[in-house]
Amino acid sequence: MNKRKELQKSLKPQWVWAIALGCAIGWGAFVQPTNWMQTAGPLGAMIGFAIGAFLMMIIAVSYGFLIKNFPVSGGEFAYAFISLGRTHAFISGWFLTLGYICIVALNASALALMIKYVFPSLVENMHMYTIAGWDVYFTEIIIASIGLIIFGYLNIRGTGLSGRTQYIFAILMVAGVVLLALITGFHPQTDIQNLQPLFPTDKTAWAAIISIVAIAPWAYVGFDAVPQAAEEFKFPSSKAFMLIIFALVFAAGIYVLMLFSTAVAAPWQEVAGAGLLWGTGHVIQQLIGIPGLIILVVALSMGIFTGLNGFILASSRLMFAMARAKIIPSAFGKLHPKYGTPYVAIIFTIIVSAFAPWFGREALIWVVDMSSIGVSIAYLYTSYTAYYLFKWSEKGVIDSTKQEVAPVKKFISLLGIIASIIFILLLLVSGSPAFLGFESRVALITWIVLGFIFYLVKRKEFNAIDEKELNYLILGEEEIKFKS
Repeated sequence: MNKRKELQKSLKPQWVWAIALGCAIGWGAFVQPTNWMQTAGPLGAMIGFAIGAFLMMIIAVSYGFLIKNFPVSGGEFAYAFISLGRTHAFISGWFLTLGYICIVALNASALALMIKYVFPSLVENMHMYTIAGWDVYFTEIIIASIGLIIFGYLNIRGTGLSGRTQYIFAILMVAGVVLLALITGFHPQTDIQNLQPLFPTDKTAWAAIISIVAIAPWAYVGFDAVPQAAEEFKFPSSKAFMLIIFALVFAAGIYVLMLFSTAVAAPWQEVAGAGLLWGTGHVIQQLIGIPGLIILVVALSMGIFTGLNGFILASSRLMFAMARAKIIPSAFGKLHPKYGTPYVAIIFTIIVSAFAPWFGREALIWVVDMSSIGVSIAYLYTSYTAYYLFKWSEKGVIDSTKQEVAPVKKFISLLGIIASIIFILLLLVSGSPAFLGFESRVALITWIVLGFIFYLVKRKEFNAIDEKELNYLILGEEEIKFKS
C-alpha cells in the first residue's frame, strides 16, 4: 500500500474561526441588504437570518462530532464515505466542489463590482458585450483576475500565511460592521421609523421570514470549510465545534447589524425600490459621507478577501482529498515541494474561477443559486453520518468500534437531517418562496449530467480499489474507528 500524502499541521484555533466566519460572510452581507428587505422587510430579514443561524448550529453539531473523530481533509466527502460508501462520497464531493468554486468566482466578481461602484469611471472601460442585461467590461475582468491570482499565491505559500491573513481580515471586518452600526444607530439624522413597515405588505410575515431562512445554506456556507482544513489543525480537533458555533454567532450578528444599519439610515422601501447598484453604499454615503463609505468599503473588502481566501483553501483541500482517494486525477493531490500545499488544486480553482467574470454577474448568480443545493446535500450527508454513528440504545449497535450509544447526539443529528431536507425542498419545490429560477435549474441538471458521465468513466477504476486501501487513503486508517 502506497504511503498516504498528508498536509502539514499549521492552523491555530483563531485562524480556523476566521476561516469559518470569513467564508460565511462574503459580499452578500454588505451588498444585498436592500434586496433582502424588499423580499422580507427589515424585521423579516433579521428574524430569517437568526433562524437560519440556529438551524446551521443544529447541523454544525454533527460537524463537530465528525471533525473530532475524523480530522481529515475532505470533510463531507469523507463523512459520506463512512456511512454510505464510495458512490455517495463521490456525489457529496462533486456537488460541494461546484459550490466552493462558484463562491470563489462570485467573490472575485464582487471585488470588481465594489470597485465599479466606488470608481465607476475606472471600471466602466473597454466594454465587450452584454449578457442577461449585465454589461461586461474587460477592466472588471482584469480586477477579478488580479484578486484571484493574489489569493491563489497566498494559499500556495502555505496554510500558516493564509490563516494568519484570514484572521487579520476577519477582525477588520467585524470592527467595521460594529462601527457602522454604532454610527448609524446614534446618528441624529437616523430614525427608527425608517424600519416601518417591518414586513412587506404583499406577503405574510411567515412567508417573508421563510424566504430568508431558505437561503441560509447560501448565507452561512463556509463554516463547513472547517472540516476541509481539519487535517491541518495545530490543536485538538475537539475544539472545532465551538469555533464553528462562535463563527456562526458572529456571522448572524453581522447580517443583522448590516440590515439594521441600512434600514435605519433611510426609509427602506424607497431605497429598495430605487434600483440602485449598491443600496447600502448609497444610504451610508448619504448619511455619513465619504468616511462612512470608506468604513463600509473596508468591511466589504475584508468580507470579499476572507471569502476568496477561505474558499480557495476549502476547494483545494476537497479536491486534494478526492485525488488522494483516486476518484479524480492524481495531479490534484500533488503537494508543493517547498510549501507542502496542494498547489495544482489551488491553481485549478483560480483558473476555473477566472472564467466566471467573462459571463457576466447575472449568469454567475444562476450557477451560485444552484450551488445552494450542493451545499444542502453536503449538510444532509454529514447529519446522516452522525445519525448513523450514534445509536438510541445498545440494541441498535452493530459494531462498537464504529458506533456509540448517544441518544441526545442522535436526536440532534436527526434534527440536522430534517433541516437539510427542508432546505433542499425549499429550493426545489415549485411554489416555494426560494424556488430556483429556470436558469439555475438548467445549471443544476447540467452539473448532475456531467457528474454522472464523469462517474461512469471513473467507476471501474474507483470501485476496483480495495476497501481497506480506500479507508486508509480517505481516513488514514485501514479500519473505520469511532474515537469518542
